[in-house]
Amino acid sequence: MAVEKLYKEIPSMQVHERQAGLGRIVAMFKYGHTAMSWRQSPFKYHVAPINFYWFSDGIYAEGADKKYAGVVGAKLLKIEGMPVQQALEKIKPLVPSENDQYFKGYGLDMLAIPEALHAQGVTKELKQAIRYTFEKDGKTFEQAIEGVGGFHLPRNYGLAKNEGDWISARNQDNTPYDLKNLDKIYYYEFLPESKTVYVRQSQVQDDKTETIEAFYKRVFEFIDKNDVDKLVIDVRLNGGGNNYKNKPVVTGIIESKKINQPGKLFVITGRRTFSACQNLVNEFSNYTNAIFVGEPTAENINFYGDTRRFDLPKTGIPVFLSFAWWQDKPQWENADWLAPQLAVDMSFDEYKTNKDPVLDACLNFKDSAVVTDPFRYLQDLFMARKFNELEVEAKKMVADPRYRYINFEAKLNDAGYRLLNDAQTEGALYVFGLNTRLFPQSANAWDSYAEAYWKAGQIDKAIEYYNKAIEIDPNGDTGKNAREMLKRIKAEKRK
Repeated sequence: MAVEKLYKEIPSMQVHERQAGLGRIVAMFKYGHTAMSWRQSPFKYHVAPINFYWFSDGIYAEGADKKYAGVVGAKLLKIEGMPVQQALEKIKPLVPSENDQYFKGYGLDMLAIPEALHAQGVTKELKQAIRYTFEKDGKTFEQAIEGVGGFHLPRNYGLAKNEGDWISARNQDNTPYDLKNLDKIYYYEFLPESKTVYVRQSQVQDDKTETIEAFYKRVFEFIDKNDVDKLVIDVRLNGGGNNYKNKPVVTGIIESKKINQPGKLFVITGRRTFSACQNLVNEFSNYTNAIFVGEPTAENINFYGDTRRFDLPKTGIPVFLSFAWWQDKPQWENADWLAPQLAVDMSFDEYKTNKDPVLDACLNFKDSAVVTDPFRYLQDLFMARKFNELEVEAKKMVADPRYRYINFEAKLNDAGYRLLNDAQTEGALYVFGLNTRLFPQSANAWDSYAEAYWKAGQIDKAIEYYNKAIEIDPNGDTGKNAREMLKRIKAEKRK
């Protein structure tokens, strides 16, 4: 339907609207590797010389041309009078986001492209200068920023370079570990106060001066020969590369009995952890005792990667199509992202002043109460039939901000269906019921609970809970499914 709609509208569209329309179609696959390239398009477009970044307390102008120095460090409130959250929803269909993290990491660039903003209805007319509303030092102000044709934002891994005419919001007096030596793909440093070896790896490629294998051999030799208590591997900037180069990293950890222990190995992930680096963190998860810290990854756990370029015949617009299915975990462990067991976000002020709360969480980790595999922990309580303890622990974990990126609702729902499909009806009813107690406003939780009762032959309960799902989601897909099931139940009663 979307293709047919675009086909009918193309004759009346301007060039940039056609490009956006094609981009929306490609983005509907929601595979980060399957994308239409604006940058390599034969059509000219403009970019406002400003770099936006989404911090825990909002979207800020993280960098800009010195011509607009006044906006650097300001919080974005509106675009052409439209509240920023509404503008984000408008541009989201242009971005092939596998999850919200991918959009945070890569989607904000659309806020700086006048042609994209017009095509998506953020601006009423195509205009080269975009009017942004900011807040800084307690004051609200507007700034028109003019797009530059063929401009590429001067950045390193999504963050502004403080050089030439480009200004960064970050204090340049010192540099946090994750942004040091960005001319190298990887480096390591020993932090003696915490007896920690810190590694930043920003691509899954060999550096021009040293291969990955040689680099990690040096790292593990240093660990073996020195008084090292922890290893932190930081891949929050790592957008991938060649996943066949992951082997020496993973095997090196497995062989290091000194480090491959709970509480001694930490992996920092973030919104740019993608592609071959998703494979890397999957293998860390499968084969090591790593504790993941920071933000979720930008890729689905199992995903379509590797691309072939295809130039559209009428326009010459390049489209990159992913073709290889990478499955590092069984399908029931697939998820929108690999979630950290210890969730830590960074505020703008922390970034500006070179603080790194994510690395600090690794260095200061002493909390034996942190459960490194929360769902497995709940699963073990279920298998031991410790239902009272399970109920208490599940409620605590769902409310604990450290676990906020773990989708307990979806995991419990999947577990319930596995039990139901194995004819373990009593267990399924308990798990689905627990889900409704933890997430009472979830229409899907009540819908699943109703289905379990229907299959258990308890029709009155099924009807009650399907109606509950409809009450919560009267116009959505879950409510629609619940109404269909009620019709089916009534038809079976008449037989």
